[in-house]
Amino acid sequence: MFDKEDRGRHSLPGSSMNRLPWRVTEKLYRLIALLSLVSLAHGCDAGSKDTPAETSEQAAKEESLKTVNLDQKAMAERGITVEPVKRQPFRSHRDFPGTIELNRRKVANLTTLVRGRAIGVYADLGQEVTQGTLLATLESREFGDAQSAYLKAKATLYVVTRAYERAQALLKEEIISVAEGQRREGDMVRAQAELRESYQHLRLMGMSDEQIKELAQSRSIHPRIYITAPFHGFVIARNIVVGEVVEVTETMFVVADLSEVWVFANIPEKDISFILNSERTEGRQIGEVHVHAYPDEIFRGTVTYVGAVLDVATRTMDLRLELPNPNLKLKPDMYATIRMYSQPTSDALAVPENAIQRDRERRFVFVRIDSGTFVARDVKLGDSNGKQVMVLDGLREGEQVVTNGGFTLKSELTGEEL
Repeated sequence: MFDKEDRGRHSLPGSSMNRLPWRVTEKLYRLIALLSLVSLAHGCDAGSKDTPAETSEQAAKEESLKTVNLDQKAMAERGITVEPVKRQPFRSHRDFPGTIELNRRKVANLTTLVRGRAIGVYADLGQEVTQGTLLATLESREFGDAQSAYLKAKATLYVVTRAYERAQALLKEEIISVAEGQRREGDMVRAQAELRESYQHLRLMGMSDEQIKELAQSRSIHPRIYITAPFHGFVIARNIVVGEVVEVTETMFVVADLSEVWVFANIPEKDISFILNSERTEGRQIGEVHVHAYPDEIFRGTVTYVGAVLDVATRTMDLRLELPNPNLKLKPDMYATIRMYSQPTSDALAVPENAIQRDRERRFVFVRIDSGTFVARDVKLGDSNGKQVMVLDGLREGEQVVTNGGFTLKSELTGEEL
């Protein structure tokens, strides 16, 4: 029906004769699609990046916003001075609020060991006393009864001892029975026990061995109790008047040695490491104590106690300093500030504290890059000692920083930039 030419013209696409043109067309389509994707990606990159010229221009613009230019006259009028950044010995300090307290090893609450009536009061509040100074006299019936009981016990022991010795002699001659000898021995043993008991009672009432010996020799009862100062110090409390009946639970006087005081501070948890590694002199930790009453004076004390545990409520650690108080300037219950210093560093990069400019969380300095050009540069700071501050990053040794007049330069910059 068809000749060969017609059969070739009307062959199906899947036949071997037409397979090659179809493959060429497919590869062409794929190549066009790939070129389109590459062109699109290149267009996106070109739109998202600045040219090197634009980047350099932007950086210069940003740098100009941090730069202040002044001539020599303007610098002099504004009082601007500069100093080189240098390495130097450095130590920082931290301050902690504290309270002055009595030396608890040298304070005495004076009470009576037996109830009595005050018949004489000789010490006044604030009076300086020495060891043995008579402060008050009490008269006590109980004290007199105790002395009487001791004298009776001593007399009884003397009698029964003599009776026992006679019984022993009679027993050898078989004049008395063994039972009688044992009875008299028992009387002597009981009398010895009663004498020991009465003796200890007097000791508990405050009588010394010498006073009891004197009582036994004189056989005279003295129902008076003498209240004396236990050491040199000052009467810082008096709670007794003549005629008052004093109970054993009452404190009549408080005597304290004020020649040395304690200062306590509560150290926050974050500062414990600083305290443990603070400066030492001859193996001792030394701290400064400042009080409002004497703003120009510095008192120095030794750390004698570092808390072993934290206060659960405040999360702080106790710290105690002991310091001499020769002129009695420091009074108990005064508020104080304890200043502790770090171990000194011999080679620290530091600048004066007034060189640092602050704006919210930002810390920066002005660096002079030529005779009249100053650049604001951010810095990372370390510890401060009130005069110098350590610089951890942002400055190099030898660079010139503004130490006076920095606030004037700061005002030259826009508030938006700062």
